[in-house]
Amino acid sequence: MFTRLGLRFRVFLFFCFLAVAGTALAAATLTYGWSRTEGSISTTPFVTAFILFAFLNTGLVVAIWLLFDEHVAKPINMLSTSLRLRAHSGVDATLEPDAAQYLGDLAPAASALTQMMSTSVLDHAAQIAEETQRLRAESERLTALLTEIPIATILLNPTQEIVLYDGQAASVLSRIAPPRLKAPLSDYFDTAELSEAMARLSGDIPEVSFALRNTERQARFDAKLRALGNDCHMILIDAEEDQARRIGQRPLVFDFDLMNASEITDITQTPLPELCFVPFDTETTGLSVEKDAIVQLGAVRVLNGRIVEGEVLDTYVNPGRPIPPASSEIHRVTDADVANAPDIGEVGRSFHQFAKGAVLVAHNAPFDIGLLRASQAQMGVEWTHPVLDTVLLSAVVFGTTEEHSLDVLCDRLAITIPTQMRHTALGDAKATAEALIKLLPLLEAKGILTFGELIQETRRHSRLLHDLNE
Repeated sequence: MFTRLGLRFRVFLFFCFLAVAGTALAAATLTYGWSRTEGSISTTPFVTAFILFAFLNTGLVVAIWLLFDEHVAKPINMLSTSLRLRAHSGVDATLEPDAAQYLGDLAPAASALTQMMSTSVLDHAAQIAEETQRLRAESERLTALLTEIPIATILLNPTQEIVLYDGQAASVLSRIAPPRLKAPLSDYFDTAELSEAMARLSGDIPEVSFALRNTERQARFDAKLRALGNDCHMILIDAEEDQARRIGQRPLVFDFDLMNASEITDITQTPLPELCFVPFDTETTGLSVEKDAIVQLGAVRVLNGRIVEGEVLDTYVNPGRPIPPASSEIHRVTDADVANAPDIGEVGRSFHQFAKGAVLVAHNAPFDIGLLRASQAQMGVEWTHPVLDTVLLSAVVFGTTEEHSLDVLCDRLAITIPTQMRHTALGDAKATAEALIKLLPLLEAKGILTFGELIQETRRHSRLLHDLNE
């Protein structure tokens, strides 16, 4: 248990022990000296000497601790943080030479090692970037090609979760609920006909036609089911009638790492990389959960350590009241922007579907979650999602004595928030997502591997949120 305490706190406890031990030894020595006088001398001089020694000894120990903390313990923490950032998040964090001048050759040696590793990493990164650019170009050509074909394509893994959907499929899915990877197909369609179609598949019949209906069985789609092996399937939907409803070209959205996804039975035992996260942010009429309302909501989805391109929620919200000019100066949302926007009931239901089965993530989450829960009755949903707060994640990684505002955290993690996007719901949601992506490997490096372990660790720092919201 002692090893789980922070270095600086352990050093503090060590010096406390020295102060107490020194005082106890002085008391024992003076008591022994007085006992040798056989009671012929008053205890007053001995008590006075003990109190004076205890005061001076404690002061000396405190002074030495302050010097040690400032020039040794704190620089060691800074050095270890810098090394972790470089090793696990690719952040080129530097340690000021003056801050580590009392660590001898430790800081220069660590800097030389990381510099050598960075050079090698940069060479590999250049090759990866070139290959990534080529793959992105091919993906864009494939997206353009599939957009012109009036067939919606959905790829399912063995647990019937969505692994891939094209622009046509996104248009079909969005008529039922926000399209999202890793979502069970049952969130969109009645799977009774699908199960029957799967039963008809065989080696001689690799493809079957069937009627696919939405969950409420009010819409019907002509579809074909094709077996791909390894219990994976592809659904092809005749989306020709949906052509007129498409707005622009949607990207091809996929993550083939989900092909081997396993069913989650206990989220507390789930490894962090296997979780789906939905970082989000709200802009509001003010800073009170009880009195104010949401005027803008933005969210993205994070899977397998990446922001899912194409899965974004960005909307104004009509708060049903004027927006104070002081609030508009910060987030630049005006009454004209929200005049024709949906109310929080409609937006909340859409966001609830968008975040289904995911862990909600926010910076100073009690405020944003509190606003959503305050409107549960209007939305007709309950916000029971598991929640992570990047303020607490930052405290776990960097220590409670550091500053943990979103701007400082992004600066520490080498994340750039475009000026025009700061204090917009989507801009701050994306910044929170990027911070989460860089914090997760740092947490794993500290031995925090499952969601349950992470929640247990963040609870130790919950006081930070209380102080932040006072």
